[in-house]
Amino acid sequence: MRQINAITAALSMLLFLVHLIWGGLELAGVVKGGNRVFSVIAYIMLALVTVHAVIGIKLTIDTLKASKKAGVSYAKANRLFWIRRVSGLALLVFMLLHVFTFMGKNTGDVYLLNVFGPFQLAVQILMVISLIVHLLCNIPPLRIAFGIDDKAGLRVDIMLVLAVLLLLGAAAFVVYYIRWMSV
Repeated sequence: MRQINAITAALSMLLFLVHLIWGGLELAGVVKGGNRVFSVIAYIMLALVTVHAVIGIKLTIDTLKASKKAGVSYAKANRLFWIRRVSGLALLVFMLLHVFTFMGKNTGDVYLLNVFGPFQLAVQILMVISLIVHLLCNIPPLRIAFGIDDKAGLRVDIMLVLAVLLLLGAAAFVVYYIRWMSV
């Protein structure tokens, strides 16, 4: 089950990167919004994230049962475990709000979005922050699950690239908010 979880996480990250880059270009006004292929990719990513979340919940329940059976929780020793779970839960909530924010409708050649005000901007920024925390905590175990050695400092390189892309994504949300408010 952990291997399936690692595969869904890796595929989700790959589709997320496509979503981040394409969505950032849409928000910045560089490319036209409402692309059908982009929507299909987003829904596939949402399905993978759902599978990842269900497996994560199952593994969390198993851990809590084992903890109860042993009679000790080791809460402080398992801080990273709980940071992963809490950041994942926060990410799920913010992702759902993200989906509802950017669900729109096609009317002819125009793709109409919902209102994007200060609350929606705050939600998107919080989503990026929770994603950064979740990725930072989970890249090392994901690398281990795939048997990737870190002799070349691959973990740092991956985190740097993700951090830059996420900052650009957050900037795209801010640009979109400014564009939305100036209309």
